[in-house]
Amino acid sequence: MKIIVGLGNPGPRYRGTRHNAGFEAAEALAEKNGIIIDYLKHHAFCGTGRINNERVLIAEPQTFMNESGTSVREILSYYKIDPEQDLIVISDDIDLPIGRIRVRPHGSAGGHNGLKNIIQHVGTDKFARVRIGIGKKPADWQLVDWVLSRFAPSESAEIGEACKRAAESIECLITEGVESAMSRFNRPAQNP
Repeated sequence: MKIIVGLGNPGPRYRGTRHNAGFEAAEALAEKNGIIIDYLKHHAFCGTGRINNERVLIAEPQTFMNESGTSVREILSYYKIDPEQDLIVISDDIDLPIGRIRVRPHGSAGGHNGLKNIIQHVGTDKFARVRIGIGKKPADWQLVDWVLSRFAPSESAEIGEACKRAAESIECLITEGVESAMSRFNRPAQNP
């Protein structure tokens, strides 16, 4: 079983913000695969189903970004999942241009508090992640204001496409492995 966790902040106040790109990609993946995220368990909205014959749970932690690890740890413990083998986390990334995605087999938190909290709670940084570029913070903005801002209308289509590509990269990761997903999706946003 694969655990796929989209990161974001709960509630309508944060819907459509840059920091919620992980939620949006998780929802795109669920919709593409006929999975309904419709129940609350482990401090997360969850949906179960199959992606390419692999059983999956898609989760959106409702603990707020900086406490995402609480939910992820509960899910991994409940299902007895090895994060190094079967956890995939989707997050936003301010170091990537808008619309760019990057698949990695493991790595540091890179300054992302949600990833940092997950690493602290699960005790390893060796889990797959898909990062979605939300654009670099302008010099005159505070970081918190930037990540909690909404995409400009001119950016909306691009971020929507990025979330669809992130969903495709996860399908590839599940079916073909992380190396294949990296070679296909870790490049500019044209056709993977």
